[in-house]
Amino acid sequence: MAEGNVKKDDVYSKAVRAGKRTYFFDVKATKSQDYYLTITESKKRFEEDGKFFFEKHKLFLYKEDFDKFINGLEGTISKIKEIRAKQEAGESLDSNEDDSDRLDSEGDFDFDNY
Repeated sequence: MAEGNVKKDDVYSKAVRAGKRTYFFDVKATKSQDYYLTITESKKRFEEDGKFFFEKHKLFLYKEDFDKFINGLEGTISKIKEIRAKQEAGESLDSNEDDSDRLDSEGDFDFDNY
């Protein structure tokens, strides 16, 4: 981020280019100097007339959720690697594996566990 373009609430910014997407990790400060993270996915899209625009999706992550988010992300990435290894070894996959702890007594997704 260029110095002249830094807003008062912007603390740090990191852009990660990944193929046709760019991810922006922006640390921002509240008025009380608490920090939070915004993660923005930006993709270049084209209209029928050839003009382009950027489609953006943004996620706000607050400090009280950092550890849970990191644990969930790391666990999910580990699961992807495990599934890939099973596929490469020719093993069958059980798509419902480890989902029981996500459901409440009525069978609905339980957000309180996360």
